[in-house]
Amino acid sequence: MYATFWSLVPALVAIILALTTKEVYSSLFIGIIVGSLFYSGFNFFGTLDHIFAEGMIAQLADAYNAGILVFLVFLGILVALMNKAGGSAAFGKWATEHVHSRAGVQLATIALGVIIFIDDYFNCLTVGSVMRPVTDRQKISRAKLAYLIDATAAPVCIIAPISSWAAAVSGFAPEGTNGLLLFIRAIPYNYYALLTIVMMICLVLFKVEYGPMAKHEKNALNGDLFTVAAPPYAKEETPEGKGGVIDLVLPIIILIISCIGGMIYSGGFFSGAGFVNAFADSDASVGLVLGSFIALIITLLFYMIRRVLNFRACMSCITEGFKAMVPAITILVLAWSLKSMTDSLGAAEYVANLVNSGAESLLYFLPAIIFLIACGLSFSTGTSWGTFGILIPITLKVFPLEGGNPLAIICVSACMAGAVCGDHCSPISDTTIMSSAGAQCDHIAHVSTQLPYALTAAAVSFVTYILAGFVQNAILALIVGIVLMVLTMFLLHKMGGREKAQSLQ
Repeated sequence: MYATFWSLVPALVAIILALTTKEVYSSLFIGIIVGSLFYSGFNFFGTLDHIFAEGMIAQLADAYNAGILVFLVFLGILVALMNKAGGSAAFGKWATEHVHSRAGVQLATIALGVIIFIDDYFNCLTVGSVMRPVTDRQKISRAKLAYLIDATAAPVCIIAPISSWAAAVSGFAPEGTNGLLLFIRAIPYNYYALLTIVMMICLVLFKVEYGPMAKHEKNALNGDLFTVAAPPYAKEETPEGKGGVIDLVLPIIILIISCIGGMIYSGGFFSGAGFVNAFADSDASVGLVLGSFIALIITLLFYMIRRVLNFRACMSCITEGFKAMVPAITILVLAWSLKSMTDSLGAAEYVANLVNSGAESLLYFLPAIIFLIACGLSFSTGTSWGTFGILIPITLKVFPLEGGNPLAIICVSACMAGAVCGDHCSPISDTTIMSSAGAQCDHIAHVSTQLPYALTAAAVSFVTYILAGFVQNAILALIVGIVLMVLTMFLLHKMGGREKAQSLQ
């Protein structure tokens, strides 16, 4: 079964079960069991050993993964503090007084997501904690908030030269190649990311909702923000403190500054490295932990000095914040374990062979084909960065940068765009899980409502990559892609959005 289609089956089983049963924990665990059975040759003790020792325990022991979990806990505590102090409620009230429409709140959410481009995890949880009280007041469903968060996380980070994603892609460049320059040259061809941003704006301006999202938005207007029988996140408690807007804004600003500082510190900025090089060499896990811890300590002191919360109330937020992140942490650990199953079965080698076998026969269609392969691999494994690591080196062997062939940059960008697209669609993707956590939305509800939107952007991107393979001009292909996206949204608006638009006004 090694390096064959069977290597993708465990992830596909988990995804299909999650989408059909609407239950994510058991679906992921069954996928893990299937992968472990394949790996061990259906040996009982070998299966157990692979599930726990080489799967869950190994993933929890990984320093990067452990750092992300610690960051989640710190951020959960920080959000609990802001809620208890009354900062979130005060900001929600202020925003409602200044932003008077559902469209305005959604555009503000998109703008905040674009501004926070440093890291996708950081983006998901920060935008969610800031905008959740605002969108709730405007009766925007949690599923729609989760989509807006997710669509401005990875798609924005993958076109931001100063981000943890730029650092990751740079690390996959061949030796002797300027990885950051390669990343920057690929930005104009990253059609999925660019067209996703265009699509979000069109959705808001045209007031278009379709697929399961339409039901969620209709229910939200009637007071049901979740549209699920048992929302996984507890209802936020009534604030104890009488905090103001400053009690949310200042901690978020400190969090942003300290996380940037933590990332460049981990990249050696304070040891003499340049700012750009420090970002390229940064460890996002370490940087986010340091930044969130510093922000947490400063926020605690700030609240106690202002007497917004007393010491006992602040300490009670530690357990509250941890409990709030338990659903996200559980799904992340299971998703990481499932990824280790596909890795051990040789999913990377299987996909590499697929790309190499079709490289010469479909030359000008190759960007579009690589985009689809990257989508499939990222969707099945739940990892964008792992997809970069597999496909970018293969692509650059087929089209070396030294020859000046423009298809090299186009295909590298297709790898990146496809990886983000698959990551955006996949229920086992860490970014998708983080977006559910940031919006405090049922995870499967987020996946099922987001999927039609992501597939729409993927379809337009695929057509754009076909055109790019022939014209090899980034701007011309992008203009055509934007026109196609706007026309698609306009047609959806005409076909079924007019009645919805009237009800959402």
